[in-house]
Amino acid sequence: SLVKKKLPKKPRCGDSGRVLNGIPATRPADAGRVPKSHRSVSRAYGGCLSGKSVRDRIVRAFLIEEQKCVKQVLAEKMSAAKEPKSKK
Repeated sequence: SLVKKKLPKKPRCGDSGRVLNGIPATRPADAGRVPKSHRSVSRAYGGCLSGKSVRDRIVRAFLIEEQKCVKQVLAEKMSAAKEPKSKK
C-alpha cells in the first residue's frame, strides 16, 4: 500500500516496564484479531505483569505475613515477661 503502517511496540509490564515475553507486538486494531491463547501467558497476571513482578509481589506478601507473625510472638513474650513482675 502507499501508506506505511506504524510499527508495533512490544507490550510492557505495568509495574516494572519490562517487555512481556511470549506476547506478540501488535497494533491495537490487530490485537483483537490475534488468538486469545497468543494474547496472554499461562500464569497469574499473564498478559499484564512480567514474571519477576509477580514473583516480587508474592514474596512481598509472604514477608509481610511473616512479619505479622513475628510481631505477635514478640508481643506475647513481652506480656508474659511483664506478668510475673507485676504480681510481686
